[in-house]
Amino acid sequence: MASTVDSTTEQLSNLNIAGADWAASAPNLKSNLSFLSPQQVELAKMLLVMGQDHLFQHWPEPGVDDDQKRGFFDQVARLNASYPGGLETYIKNARQLLADSKAGKNPYDGFRPSVPTGENLTFADDNFIKYEEAGIREAKNAAFVLVAGGLGERLGYKGIKVALPSESCTGTCFLQHYIESILALQQASCRLVEGGSQGEVPFAIMTSDDTHACTLALLESNSYFGMRPTQITLLKQEKVACLEDNDARLALDPNNRYRIQTKPHGHGDVHSLLYSSGLLKVWHEAGVKWVLFFQDTNGLLFKAIPAALGVSATKQYHVNSLAVPRKAKEAIGGIAKLTHADGRTMVINVEYNQLDPLLRATINPEGDVNCETGYSPFPGNINQLILELEPYIAELNKTGGAIKEFVNPKYKDTSKTSFKSSTRLECMMQDYPKTLPPTSRVGFTVMDAWLAYAPVKNNPEDAAKVPKGNPYHSATSGEMAIYKANSLILRKVGVQVDDPRQGVFNGQEVEVWPHIAWKPKWALTFSDVKAKITGGCSISQRSTMVINGRNIFIKNLSLDGALVVSSVDDAEVKVGGSIENKGWILENVDYGDSLEPEEVRIRGFKIRKIEQLEGNYNEPGKYCLTP
Repeated sequence: MASTVDSTTEQLSNLNIAGADWAASAPNLKSNLSFLSPQQVELAKMLLVMGQDHLFQHWPEPGVDDDQKRGFFDQVARLNASYPGGLETYIKNARQLLADSKAGKNPYDGFRPSVPTGENLTFADDNFIKYEEAGIREAKNAAFVLVAGGLGERLGYKGIKVALPSESCTGTCFLQHYIESILALQQASCRLVEGGSQGEVPFAIMTSDDTHACTLALLESNSYFGMRPTQITLLKQEKVACLEDNDARLALDPNNRYRIQTKPHGHGDVHSLLYSSGLLKVWHEAGVKWVLFFQDTNGLLFKAIPAALGVSATKQYHVNSLAVPRKAKEAIGGIAKLTHADGRTMVINVEYNQLDPLLRATINPEGDVNCETGYSPFPGNINQLILELEPYIAELNKTGGAIKEFVNPKYKDTSKTSFKSSTRLECMMQDYPKTLPPTSRVGFTVMDAWLAYAPVKNNPEDAAKVPKGNPYHSATSGEMAIYKANSLILRKVGVQVDDPRQGVFNGQEVEVWPHIAWKPKWALTFSDVKAKITGGCSISQRSTMVINGRNIFIKNLSLDGALVVSSVDDAEVKVGGSIENKGWILENVDYGDSLEPEEVRIRGFKIRKIEQLEGNYNEPGKYCLTP
């Protein structure tokens, strides 16, 4: 990150405090200068120039807490190094944003919204299949970035969110599912290349102080879930300084006068981390063309990625936001094109609570309303981005990876002169396009929510309060969405899948479809599924089917119970016939039952495995599995 020393020295000279008395405004600091390093003295000068002398108000005389005083400057150095432009820039940005907030300035003043250019896909039609095939071809030229800085506390889970099982049939955690999906994409894409060369698709994970050690431990204890350790890069996000007032005075930790209070800056930091780490340059030199960003608990995402990547490649989008249809006023941001009176344009996510008033003030007095499709014309942003690497690097070279920030102070009263608690600047990954020139090709790809979007982010108590008909976005609904998607995909290839029953778990009424789960190496695309299921097949509502193997083929299967098939890559397994057994059943679990693990309690159910037909094929060969 850029140093602030040169600009600070110039300011010190201008303010005529660069001489012996530069620390006169902070006598307690001045008396302690003798044991500080030259670098620490420069940081102290910068803090005083920026009006932060209150930080030293309670410092005792030399000889008391000297190690803690040095520790203070160690923290200041980290905060200075981790922010584009350093702490000086952070404080300046904060003062401007806090002044705008106090004045009630609307960030969209002068902008007029319109519906941007994008691609609306219908699952399984010829257009969708074409884009999926194009995406598989491009996958070998892609890199993936997972934003995983959060704990699961909001879900009622104490661990890291990526360690949660995405579904209960296999117990596959989100991180394992993501890695297996990337590996399957890598293998499928490389098989299309003449000679079948096995390149590696890079995978970066943004962590935080809260998640870094646990993420690394999860990877190491599971042999990186089959991925080479060198294929994965962990980038740890630092926090930013908290602000105690409208003058952007840095807030001290109430429990430690030698420590500045810090809070997360937001997932927009992923851009500056990729830039400052040099990783983007490494990827570019290795031939990477696309960077795909995704968040930590969406078990459906990789069902949508091949087609979305195909759209990026075909349309040559610099930025492609994956989106889902959204109802007017639904609590999800909308993707909009904004055109300013001065001619500036940008295609960005506008938060739902800002989109409706913006539309009312500009193009429609009714605000955000559904069009003839039954949905808002502004598609719902799900924070999954595909960026073309070369223009991405060019943009970050200009910005240093900095993303447009915002501040959201909680004021004590309408005077807006003081805060209830400290605040900080924040940034969001999806705001990257805000600085792009009008010539940038920014678009979106819309897919049905049942295929692409089932985030796990609400605890059971909050989910149970969601109005009926709105998505719960809980561990319960996230798992059920996986079974629904797999059932609907099988229906599209001609399988007779029974309708779901209604079930209530942790106060949430959900559709309970057959429990169907497959590993990504079995099927990544609709065409994969279509090629591996033939004849007349049927699956009853109470059934469970788990498929774990690349070359498992299903023909004329009638399933009423549980079927589990696993095989090595060089084994070919044909499955068919009429299978009937007692199967697996769901048992309700109370959220408050402390005898059950957290990951079970937050779902409200567990699977009891009574009886199943199971086939495990660990040696190469050709096999048949029938009852």
